[in-house]
Order: sequence, then structure tokens, then C-alpha cells
Amino acid sequence: MIYNYYFALATSNFLLHEEPIEEILRERTAYYNSINKDIDFWLVSNMEVISMYVNISSIHSYTAIISFDQEFITWLKLRIGFVNTGHFQCNHLILT
Repeated sequence: MIYNYYFALATSNFLLHEEPIEEILRERTAYYNSINKDIDFWLVSNMEVISMYVNISSIHSYTAIISFDQEFITWLKLRIGFVNTGHFQCNHLILT
């Protein structure tokens, strides 16, 4: 089985200190719980998890939000603004 992952990627400083990412993800988690939807996104600071799929210059200075839901990542791009988005495929689940 092939899994499609979508991501929003930015510097760790931007995502973790300049944007209210904790609040955004907490609200999204509450929304998913209210509609009985499984959580399908992860905040990943360890870029080694996706570095074999995504070409990034310095894996130590980035953080990503990864999801199976392309619309959620598009919404994040619109909400946050200064993130790079993309996708990759993998034949196994990435557990973080």
C-alpha cells in the first residue's frame, strides 16, 4: 500500500515561536474529536523522518506538520502563510 503524505515546512523558529502553532493544532485536534475523526497529522521536528523523501538543505533547522489530508495542509498554508508545502509517497506508515 502506498501512503500519500502532505506537509507544511518552515524553520523551527518560525513555526514554534513566531506562529501560534500549538493553538492551531489544539483547535484542529478538538475539531477532529468533535466529529469523531482520527488524528491524521503530526508535528515533526526530527527532519530525518522525512529527509529521504523531501530535499531540504539543513534538516536541523526545520519543523514540519505532516498529514494525510491535503486540504488541511492547504488550509495551514493559507492560515500561516510563510511555509513551504509539498507531498511525498511512502509504502509504510511513518510513526513519530
